Amino acid sequence: MFLEARFERLVERLGKKAPIPLRLKLWTGRSYDLAPDPPVTVTIPRASALRYFLSPSLNALGEAYVEGRIQVEGRVHDVFRAAECLARSAASAGRQGLKRFVRHGKKLDRKAIEYHYDVSNDFYRLFLDPNMVYSCAYYRGEDEPLEAAQEQKLDHILSKLMLKPGERLLDIGCGWGALVIRAAKKYGAIATGITLSKNQYDLARQRIAQEGVEGCCEVRLQDYRDVPEQGAFDKIASVGMFEHVGLKNLCVYFSKIGQLLKDGGLVLNHGITASDPDSRWTSMGAGDFIDRYVFPHGELPHVSLVLQEMARAQLEVADVESLRRHYARTCYEWASRLEANREDAIAAAGDKRFRIWQIYLAGCAYGFAHGWMNIYQVLACKEGGQGLNPLPLTREYMYAR
Repeated sequence: MFLEARFERLVERLGKKAPIPLRLKLWTGRSYDLAPDPPVTVTIPRASALRYFLSPSLNALGEAYVEGRIQVEGRVHDVFRAAECLARSAASAGRQGLKRFVRHGKKLDRKAIEYHYDVSNDFYRLFLDPNMVYSCAYYRGEDEPLEAAQEQKLDHILSKLMLKPGERLLDIGCGWGALVIRAAKKYGAIATGITLSKNQYDLARQRIAQEGVEGCCEVRLQDYRDVPEQGAFDKIASVGMFEHVGLKNLCVYFSKIGQLLKDGGLVLNHGITASDPDSRWTSMGAGDFIDRYVFPHGELPHVSLVLQEMARAQLEVADVESLRRHYARTCYEWASRLEANREDAIAAAGDKRFRIWQIYLAGCAYGFAHGWMNIYQVLACKEGGQGLNPLPLTREYMYAR
């Protein structure tokens, strides 16, 4: 009765605030509409599940859903919107995310990568494009499909890097090999990709063989800290990887990139950043949910910290581009595709994993759309003793192709 009384007081308090597009149904048969004709219904099947609603952060609500403590009806995008409205209405004023530091090491980082990426290649195929690009797409128009936008993203990166035939490219965190294959086939580069995911490594090697580019394209199962070729690469790309590096390891990460680049070489770092200038986690518990269920030990730096650490590594920043709105659209498309393939996704990865990714992708779409986090492509040049910098004076070259 104690939990029920507290829940009743919470519902009464919420009723005095802005509408929440949510219906709450109790095991007793009683229901509460927090807005007229709500598109989302949450069924609370037993009294013990009320605890998730007494302080309904996104972490608590996400846990209740993922662990099967509640039943949810409604489109996934509507579900996340309702959860965000509930968490915001119930949150204490001034509630902020925390700034956390993780002691990153090779073993810990490998386990985190394996947890996220070694789910099932078949699972990822259900919502990614045919090239299996698991990072922000690049849209040039409102009606473009995801497939075209992902190919445009690959070309946008390689064009910014001014990749030329015969140049050596390193892709740090190469995923399933889309960027290195395109670099070899379309640009004539000698491309090397590295990943810590065995699933990605195996499939990338198969795809390289299928595309007939084994002579100029390779993928290694390797930590970025273990790449031995000092000063050997003309260009380096890192796409959707440095979120795993850790705030305290950014100096190590960018210093290693500087060591691997030739003087005058170019690097493009494409990664998610915190919107908070102090690199704190997103509020309302979203960051806690992601750390527990999606990206263990992930940390997001603010873009100002990224620029600072690149400068410390003697990498001269030449161009910074936000793709936040592009990623909101990408994640929205991913979440919709995953939901449309619910049965196949559960068969490939299990019901719990499906629920995790379902709410995570919808949450990312919402978060990027509302500025909870950002994503930047940062282009930089390794400073040489003679001031080498091959970049043209304007950005026009980036769009010439």
